[in-house]
Amino acid sequence: MCGIIGCVGRDGETLETLVHGLSKLEYRGYDSAGVALTGTGQNVDITKCAGEIDELRGALETHAPDGEVGVGHTRWSTHGPPTDENAHPHQDCTGNVAVVHNGIIENYQTLRDELSTSGHTFRSDTDTEVVPHLIEDALDSGLDPEAAFRDALSRVEGSFAIAAVLAGEDTIFAARHDSPLVLGLDEDAYYLASDVPAFRDFTDRVVYLADGEFAKLDREGWTVTDGDGEVVEKTVDTVDWDPEDAGKSGYDHFMLKEIHEQPRALRQCLRGRVDELAGEVDIEDLGDLSPPGVQFVACGTSYHAALYGAQLFQQAGIPAQAFLASEYASSPPPIGDSLVIGVTQSGETADTLSALREAHRRGARTMAVTNTVGSTAARECDHVFYIRAGPEIGVAATKTFASQLAALNLLVLGMAGGNARDIVPALRDLPGDVQALLDDSNAAAVAETYEDSSAYFFIGRGYHYPVALEGALKMKEISYKHAEGFAAGELKHGPLALVTADTPVFAIVTGDGESARKTIGNVKEVEARDAPVVAVTDGASDVERYADQVLEVPETHPRAASVLANVQLQLVSYHVANRLGRSIDKPRNLAKSVTVE
Repeated sequence: MCGIIGCVGRDGETLETLVHGLSKLEYRGYDSAGVALTGTGQNVDITKCAGEIDELRGALETHAPDGEVGVGHTRWSTHGPPTDENAHPHQDCTGNVAVVHNGIIENYQTLRDELSTSGHTFRSDTDTEVVPHLIEDALDSGLDPEAAFRDALSRVEGSFAIAAVLAGEDTIFAARHDSPLVLGLDEDAYYLASDVPAFRDFTDRVVYLADGEFAKLDREGWTVTDGDGEVVEKTVDTVDWDPEDAGKSGYDHFMLKEIHEQPRALRQCLRGRVDELAGEVDIEDLGDLSPPGVQFVACGTSYHAALYGAQLFQQAGIPAQAFLASEYASSPPPIGDSLVIGVTQSGETADTLSALREAHRRGARTMAVTNTVGSTAARECDHVFYIRAGPEIGVAATKTFASQLAALNLLVLGMAGGNARDIVPALRDLPGDVQALLDDSNAAAVAETYEDSSAYFFIGRGYHYPVALEGALKMKEISYKHAEGFAAGELKHGPLALVTADTPVFAIVTGDGESARKTIGNVKEVEARDAPVVAVTDGASDVERYADQVLEVPETHPRAASVLANVQLQLVSYHVANRLGRSIDKPRNLAKSVTVE
């Protein structure tokens, strides 16, 4: 949530670099945007406005800030509506301090009241605006700029990634606590950002800041220090993906591109971890993990992956449960000797981090299943298992969900054993099966048929139940239509009252076993209420007899079939949203990485 970019050393190109970085971060928030530039002998020069980055570009045609050092921000609103006044950067009374911030300052009202009483004037409704005023007070007391920045943050409670520039200084001061911040290092320029795509076009060398660390960037270089001001030796990592991976590559939307990248993402997840000839899975880098129980914590799409993972472990004979991370953090269940696994695409999801930290505080071993190397979850957990999906820009998760499901299959086979020969061939074939589905899908025609429906229902059993939930979430996220997912047997326990001729039911039915037969029974129930039925099926059962439309998936192992069914539902949601003219990559009120609780 919210995107921060900072730049030092791009002589004559600082403003263009900041705006370019904001365009790469717009998936983190698009309520408003702004930039602040400064340099030795110059005042802080700001342009900001409500709206998306294109609105900022228009404002810059009227007033383009001048300077060689600068910060920028794209906002996802928490305190105050999206207005010009609430857009970042925020300034102090003198206009000599400008600050951008991602996070929530919990004690901002107390600080604001104190500052107002002492004569400070506020122009916005945001929590962030207290910070430049605190810096102003510290400067007035005689502190130098770096000391003033530290003093201001010592009074702040909450989560933050913050960057500040001051008039007359060619330096950016930054710090993080519970919100991500990464440095980018070029030969003659230095960057900071909420996420790597902001500066990946310029450098692949990065430094990840940890909680409680401060950074100082100027023309001479960069320094990272701890809360006491002691220099911290940091590892410089190299990003292993190409800048083009974060582009649209000719697709109309990032979401559609990322749906079509799922075969490659799955290959990357499986590479080096599956021994096809031996029928074995190798995850030795995690060490000896044989937990007596597993507790998953996750949010949103990752929670649906966690529900799927819990079923995998249960089937392997290991007690497992999936918890919403926001509930787990406030009301944790008994943990015992369970391994607590946080499933988080970004590795920065605030609720999931809180749950993992609570588990750690209570003595549990923790693991992160994440896509992001160097993320907070990856650094803080005892173990980390990367899903290797590559960068995902669209707010609605697609390829990361598929990779999470594949990774959890590998994880349970590596930790619990079992008959890997039964699933390894299906995992091996999964990328090719997804590609075949993408080549032949009729999801666009199904979307055209039902785009005007009043609501959508999704049902599935077993491994398909989490996919039904995910299918409904995708439809809600990007089409803004009402959608609900259910365990197939639950429709008759209340939700059936909502089923009409204007509410298509998407039924996931694969195989021809008892689960399929029972789901077909549920299909007959909705058919009797005149609801149109869309069957997502491999053709092994006779569900097509009762369906108005069919979305086909290749026949495979039940675990892999869930991945394939989900791809069809992603495509339906995409085409419905596209036909309705929705902002698919930037759905209203949502952001990619939810870094506030």
